[in-house]
Amino acid sequence: MMIRTMVILVLLFGGKMLSAEDAKDRVLFSFEEKNAAQQWQAVNDGVMGGRSDGRLRITDNKTMEFIGTLSLENNGGFASVRTRASALGLKKNDLLVARVRGDGREYAFNLYTLSRSTAFSYRAPFQTKKDEWIEVELPLDKFIATSFGQVVQNQPLAADSITGLGILLGDKKAGTFKLEIEWIKVRTSQPAALQPLKVR
Repeated sequence: MMIRTMVILVLLFGGKMLSAEDAKDRVLFSFEEKNAAQQWQAVNDGVMGGRSDGRLRITDNKTMEFIGTLSLENNGGFASVRTRASALGLKKNDLLVARVRGDGREYAFNLYTLSRSTAFSYRAPFQTKKDEWIEVELPLDKFIATSFGQVVQNQPLAADSITGLGILLGDKKAGTFKLEIEWIKVRTSQPAALQPLKVR
């Protein structure tokens, strides 16, 4: 009887055996605590002479706002916020999932490792919908190595070396921006599909 029940469950859920872990995401960052902003810092193009202004704040709704003005003057053109270094415990097939409300502009998530320079990150873009809450899903294998915004070849991402996460705006469109983040989670990949059991 137990074997027959297992077969039914596998077939119902598309050939995957579901577990308690499958139904849960692990929260990496939320903004419910008053000191949540202390985990983050702004890094803008002023480090290279630019004039963009990007900053963050925790709202009364317990979200984080990444706000400011993007400037293209003085060879600038990016604004970002990033977490302070800490082990994130990510694994190769994980997905980053974030609930965000944007302004219709394209942003990017950056992943950082301790072994690289400050100008090096692994990057994956995402498009926002103006004034709409959406969930963004980014598999770790979609992040591309970059340095000063240029793609770096043959630099695969080792998930267990990730020690920081950031959000960047660099769409070359001068003007004000606002991105609101409710939370950022990691979703562990589903287990491989199982072969149907034979019932005798």
